[in-house]
Amino acid sequence: MAKEIETPSSATEQKKKKKFWAGASLAVVSLILGIMLSVQFKTAEENESYGGYFRTSRVEMLTEQLQVLQEENQKLQSDLADAQTKLSNVRDENQALVDMKEELELAQMGSGAVALRGPGVILTVSDGQKITPGEDPNLQLVHDDDLLRLCNELKSSGAEAISINNERLIATSEIRCAGTTILVNWKRITPPFIIMAIGDPEMLESGLSIKGGYLEAMRYAGLQVNLQRIEDVEIPAYNGPFQFEYSTPVVAGGEEEL
Repeated sequence: MAKEIETPSSATEQKKKKKFWAGASLAVVSLILGIMLSVQFKTAEENESYGGYFRTSRVEMLTEQLQVLQEENQKLQSDLADAQTKLSNVRDENQALVDMKEELELAQMGSGAVALRGPGVILTVSDGQKITPGEDPNLQLVHDDDLLRLCNELKSSGAEAISINNERLIATSEIRCAGTTILVNWKRITPPFIIMAIGDPEMLESGLSIKGGYLEAMRYAGLQVNLQRIEDVEIPAYNGPFQFEYSTPVVAGGEEEL
C-alpha cells in the first residue's frame, strides 16, 4: 500500500484546524462558565432580596406587636390605678362610717338615749323609822335636796351614768319636791330611793363614804342607808322627750347650722 506523503501545505492546514477546534472549545467552555456564574449571581441576588424582604416584614410585625403590648400594659396600669383609688376611697368611707358610728354611740351614751351596763354601786336610801317625841318629823324624811347631793357626790367620783328609781338622769333632768313626793324627769318617785351608778366601784364607794361626807350625815340623822358595790349594773335609757325650743346647733366657725 502506498504511504501518503504529507506536503507542507497539508501540514499547515491541519495545524490551523487544531487551533480552530481548540479555540472553539475554549469559547464554549468560557460561555458555559459565564452562564453558570451569571445564574449563580442572579440566584444570590434574589436570595438576598427575598431575605431582606422577609427580615423587614418580621421587624415590622414585631414592632406592631410590641406597640399593642405597650398599649395594653398602659391600659392595665390605668385600670390598676383606678382600682387602687376606688379601694382607698372605700376604705376611707368605711373608716368614716366607723368613726361616725363611734361618735353616734358616744353621743347616745352621753345623752342617755341608750341603756348602759357596767360595774358600779347601788345606793338605797329611805325615810327614818324612829321619830323622837318633839322632834321635827321632816328630819326623818328623804328630801329632794338629799338625792341631789348624793348624785353630785357620785358625779364628782367619776360616775358615767346615774339613775334614781329607774329614771335616767340627763343634762336637763330635775330632782325636786312635789308635796310629799319627789319628781325626777317630771315623774313621781317614792321611797325607797334606789340610786344606781356606773363607774369605778371603789372610787364611787369611797367618794360617798368619805368621813364627814353627806352620806355619813344622813346615817347620823337616822335615815336608812345601804351602799354596795356591784359588778354588773344596768341603767335604763332616758325615756322622756328631748325638747330644745331655744337652742340650735353650732357648726365649726361659729355659724349656726340651718
